[in-house]
Amino acid sequence: MNMSRTRDTRERLVVIGGDAAGMSAASQARRMRDPDELEIVAFERGHFTSYSACGIPYWVGGDVAGPDQLIARTPEEHRERGIDLRMRTEVTEIDVERQRVRARDLDSGAESWTSYDKLVIATGARPIRPDMPGADAPGVHGVQTLDDGQALIDTLAHARGRRAVVVGAGYIGVEMAEALINRGYEVTVVNRGSEPMSTLDPDMGRLVHEAMEGLGITMVNDTEVTKVLTGEDGRVRAVATQDAEYPADVVVLGIGVRPETTLAKAAGLPLGEHGGLLTDLAMRVRGHENIWAGGDCVEVLDLVSGQERHIALGTHANKHGQVIGRGVGGGYATFPGVVGTAVSKVCDLEIARTGLREKDARRVGLQFVAVTIESTSRAGYYPGTSPMTVKMLAERRTGRLLGVQIVGREGAGKRVDIAAVALTAGMTVEQMTALDLGYAPPFSPVWDPVLVAARKAVAKVRGAEG
Repeated sequence: MNMSRTRDTRERLVVIGGDAAGMSAASQARRMRDPDELEIVAFERGHFTSYSACGIPYWVGGDVAGPDQLIARTPEEHRERGIDLRMRTEVTEIDVERQRVRARDLDSGAESWTSYDKLVIATGARPIRPDMPGADAPGVHGVQTLDDGQALIDTLAHARGRRAVVVGAGYIGVEMAEALINRGYEVTVVNRGSEPMSTLDPDMGRLVHEAMEGLGITMVNDTEVTKVLTGEDGRVRAVATQDAEYPADVVVLGIGVRPETTLAKAAGLPLGEHGGLLTDLAMRVRGHENIWAGGDCVEVLDLVSGQERHIALGTHANKHGQVIGRGVGGGYATFPGVVGTAVSKVCDLEIARTGLREKDARRVGLQFVAVTIESTSRAGYYPGTSPMTVKMLAERRTGRLLGVQIVGREGAGKRVDIAAVALTAGMTVEQMTALDLGYAPPFSPVWDPVLVAARKAVAKVRGAEG
């Protein structure tokens, strides 16, 4: 234990991770408790803090000028607020029994132990790197942190050619494919699913597929990359599947992420089915009164299915941090769970979803009806109206809303928020049809597309009862 702990009567909060959850927790705790009551030490292994990882594809694609625009608060700003933030310092061990962490300065290599009274684990997630030859070759990039984004941009600036392969077609894969098109690259997306965006049902993913091909992106579905091929200089030159090779001067991994819980697992802390830390409603690690966890390293309750899920989103991480900070500071708050809302885009095509997909509902044993409707973003006669497809799932017997997916142009994506609120409230599709939504021809048809889908779902539920 540090000698300073024998002289200092303050409590010490140690935070592992300097992004959304960790620094939100530290900042909230500091607002609640003065420095003479609570010392806060935070460790961040990268070069940046409190940044928007969701903005990295837009930085790579040129819509955002540089990383500074993605940073909400710099290390210096955190330090001015009384947080001892130690950059380029990686925590390598958590000693739960002795309440201390071991950290290594990545520049000097020096290691030291720091004791804690309260600990926040906000270690985030790591990009999935497939276990195959060449996955770690120069020119192969995951995109999770600003450091990752900078490394990719450096590669793009010095690449020998203009051919890119994106492995995976989830949110990151789709967004990175568009970003690379914007940079003038010839882009191929290799996807093991039947359609891009596995967070959607395949019939809705097909609409995304068509939009990507319209951008000039080559989609290769139902195919898995088996190896990354390298040239004589060791750099990537292609990716290989069982049936073909796709030349590449750069490869971006968009397969998804896993909770970064290596430290937590080694310390014996409880992990869930998806590898994330398990917490109570106050975001305390289960079975540990003085350890909290939040952000992409935890699993959260899905309010629709009733099961634990891992969802890596900055919106959740910031909320977790606020809840944790209040708890650490002596207050009280809870994080009840999520309904799985997400929104993205490909060029001008907006893609949104919330709740359960068909396979999610089947997996948890729910019987359901599914309906799909075609509508428009505005009154049909109003200039600039565009088509929109809405898919809705409802529980067969009760009519409880289970999920909504929306694909369309301007004005489509954020309509998913109507469904997110309805899911959180446990509404039925019949109750949804009476929602008093805003209407004027520039914004919506008389019957909003979400309500049109709800009406159709009501009819199908009633038909199923018969």
